[in-house]
Formats: sequence, structure tokens, C-alpha cells
Amino acid sequence: MGRYGVMGGTFDPIHLGHLVAAQAALHEFELDAVYFVPSGQPPHKRHVTDGEHRYVMTLLATAANPRFYTSRVEIDRVGYSYTYDTILYLRQEFNSDEIYFITGADVISHLHTWYRYRELLQVCHFVAATRPGFAFDDALQSSSLTAAEVERISFLEVPSLAISSTDIRQRVRDGRPIKYLVPSAVENYIYKHALYRSGE
Repeated sequence: MGRYGVMGGTFDPIHLGHLVAAQAALHEFELDAVYFVPSGQPPHKRHVTDGEHRYVMTLLATAANPRFYTSRVEIDRVGYSYTYDTILYLRQEFNSDEIYFITGADVISHLHTWYRYRELLQVCHFVAATRPGFAFDDALQSSSLTAAEVERISFLEVPSLAISSTDIRQRVRDGRPIKYLVPSAVENYIYKHALYRSGE
């Protein structure tokens, strides 16, 4: 039985902030590996780039790290994709109950709106990656989580999380550079497939 990180997100596109956060979690929590799971059809987001593009970009971004893997579990799932279902599936796949779900700290304030969030906090430990200066207390106070649930969340400060996928998409639309914000293979893929040229 190992200890695994699962990094969920739309990865639209994946960027260096995601990779730095995953590496920081790998070190901080002594994980054996981190699995990146591009979301399928997330119930809380619309206008998401086709899953196959996001999967390939994630694969390209993680290929150089032998402890990073990319999973198709949500991309291949029909209908809405829920983190709770994914974590249960991966616990079985890994034969491990030591799962650390790595996500952005901004989700904590609305975690109580997630599908079966109470059960989710019981089946995995949350790692909330955040940029410096993020107000942890404010996020927790607006989250409606109990003290016991808050204990299942660890905050991990990651300087490069100032980078955002939203900003990268806007930069592409504006014709501004994205070099050094995403891995070069992802940058080349975005331009080759003309992603993010039109509005969302």
C-alpha cells in the first residue's frame, strides 16, 4: 500500500503552477506518486475545452517526471464527473486508503457545494495549494465545514500559483506570450491546435 497524491482540475490548460504544487505536495506529504486527473464534464463549469486536448496537454506536461502520472478516469466517464466517484475508484485501483487530493485553496470556500463532500473528506485528505497571502481563515469561515472536517485539510503555500489558466487563455486570445507559464510542449500544442483563439 502506497501513499498517493491525486491532482484534480480542468487543466485548461495545465501550467507550471500545477506542476510546482504537485511537486511540493509530493515532498511535503512523502507521496509515492501524483496522479493528474483532468476533469471530464465538471458540473460547476461550462465552456471547457475538449477533454482529449486537456488530457494530451497534461500528459505532455507530466512526461518528464517519473513520479507524475496522468489518468483518463474522468475523461472517459460518461456524464458529469464527480471527485467523490473518482477518489473511490482510485482508492480501489491503488489498493490504498492514503489518498491526498491536491487542489486549489480557492475551492475550500465552496467545498460544501460539492457532491457528497462530507464523505469525500472521509475518504481522502485534502491538500489546498495556495499562493502567498491567501486568507486561509476567510476561506474556512465561509466554507460551512465542521472542525473535524477542517482537520482533513492541509494548506500548502506555492508561490507559482499566481499563474492561472484563465490568464493563459486570455493571453493566447490577446496574442501575448505564454512562454515560461506552461511547459514548452504544452505551449507548442496550444499553438499547433489553435486552442483558446476565440472567446469562452
